[in-house]
Amino acid sequence: MTAITGAKRQSPLKIDPATDELITQGAHFLGMTKKDFVTEATRVYLDQQREKIRAGMIESMKVLDGSLTSSVSLLTGLSPDKIEELGGVGDWEA
Repeated sequence: MTAITGAKRQSPLKIDPATDELITQGAHFLGMTKKDFVTEATRVYLDQQREKIRAGMIESMKVLDGSLTSSVSLLTGLSPDKIEELGGVGDWEA
């Protein structure tokens, strides 16, 4: 197994024309590149949403207890009780 070092590959961002125009104008009037504008906007947005993200992560961790039933529940949206009602997940390894 080898470690990957160096810069990550850039990926294109696909957005609608109206959003692209907003980014273009915002970047222009702030004197920055569109790339820098999107980077900074993303950081600010994530900082503003930090508590919602944290709550979502905690909720996901509560759902996933390491069992196959909890994994199936998270993937399907079915409750563990409904999974059992439908026959369960069996006794095989996850």
